Amino acid sequence: MTLPDRNQVLAASAGWVAVLLNVVPGLGAGYLYQRRWKAYWITSALATAWFTAGAVLGQNPTTELERQDQLVGLIGLLLLAAVTSAEAGLAVKRVRHAP
Repeated sequence: MTLPDRNQVLAASAGWVAVLLNVVPGLGAGYLYQRRWKAYWITSALATAWFTAGAVLGQNPTTELERQDQLVGLIGLLLLAAVTSAEAGLAVKRVRHAP
């Protein structure tokens, strides 16, 4: 018995589960479900860079700037979750419809 290749594992995964896992907990959990390690590590690096940039840039904020920084940080993480979830769903669709 041979082990399934990368595309077979991806095609066998439920696309909606990968999308949901990338949205709800965020940060690429759907990639772990799909066993897509490179995409997971890229997403983790982007999220870490976003957190680090927020921490560095928000060291001495005023009250008004603190709220704005929090909003920008939240929007960035939501955008990351939206992009990764869409990509995870499209990856399953692409593999299933490949010749």
